[in-house]
Amino acid sequence: MTTRDFQRARSPEAKRVREAAILDAARRLGSERGIREVTLTDIATAVDMHKSAMLRYFETREEIFLRLTAEGWQDWAPDLAARLGSIARADDDGAAQPAGDGTRADAGTRADAVAAAFASTLAGRGMFCDLLAQTPLNLERNVSVEKVREFKLTTRDGLGQIVPAVRAALPGLAEQDGVDLVAAATSLAGTFHQIATPGAEVAELYRSDPRLSHALVEVEPRLARILAAMLRGMLVRRGTAA
Repeated sequence: MTTRDFQRARSPEAKRVREAAILDAARRLGSERGIREVTLTDIATAVDMHKSAMLRYFETREEIFLRLTAEGWQDWAPDLAARLGSIARADDDGAAQPAGDGTRADAGTRADAVAAAFASTLAGRGMFCDLLAQTPLNLERNVSVEKVREFKLTTRDGLGQIVPAVRAALPGLAEQDGVDLVAAATSLAGTFHQIATPGAEVAELYRSDPRLSHALVEVEPRLARILAAMLRGMLVRRGTAA
């Protein structure tokens, strides 16, 4: 789509097309370079549009990426909820690996499975993890209050899907435990993604010096271990064997 095309479009549908093009460009550039490296000018250039004209559709660069973060939640939440539902159904049907009483997986085994579901669905969404890290640091700080409200309502909807699914898989947990689990998982995933994707020179430094091996992070297994430990602790606190 050319600059002239953008200037001529005036209908609501044309506006939606413009916004979609801007978001697609930001998504591609963010995936290629990392969110911090993408400027508003970069996005404007990618859609062949003057930066000042883009401000008719998005207030700031941060609003563009906050919208993508919301889309990330809308993609992640139902996927994770479906996986957690499978864990709950397998246990109800006696199809999970037997443990403890020989017919049902014990709470600790289910906690490990829930943690693994969180870790795999987040680690498989690298750009979403990048956005999760940038959201409280930058993206929510240069947009209008109304845009923050819209975003937080999206995350609330995500919690509304994930938390009941967590509690169905681990009935011993309280609702606040589920909320805390989501908060920990998303915060850690964002942080670990940043650690796991340093610049090229720093990455080479880590690989070349055996003393720095501790700086090499694999997001999924580390996240799974920490969340499993957290869940087991929650279950013990709630009086459920783990």
